[in-house]
Amino acid sequence: MKKNLAIGTATAVALLAGGTGAAVASGDQGDHTVGGSKAGRATAAALNITGGGRANSVERDHENGATWEVEVTKPTGDTVDVRLDRNYQLVVIESDHAETGRS
Repeated sequence: MKKNLAIGTATAVALLAGGTGAAVASGDQGDHTVGGSKAGRATAAALNITGGGRANSVERDHENGATWEVEVTKPTGDTVDVRLDRNYQLVVIESDHAETGRS
């Protein structure tokens, strides 16, 4: 029940922020996958940065100075990892083809 509530909360936050996707916060995604309001904020920030799309997973992260990693399938169909700092600001966007970022 708590897992469903966390997914619903993250989805609502993402949609309110203008995104079109939902956060996936299940234990099936790996040991670092998280849910709750902070994961919802990370999802909303990532979807805002990518211009919408669908959030596939939200994880705690420690690469490149990031705190959060949100895997997003962008409206174009490309899948990227959006890494955010503890204030939900962009650290880097990584894809299979290119890497861009700003601090």
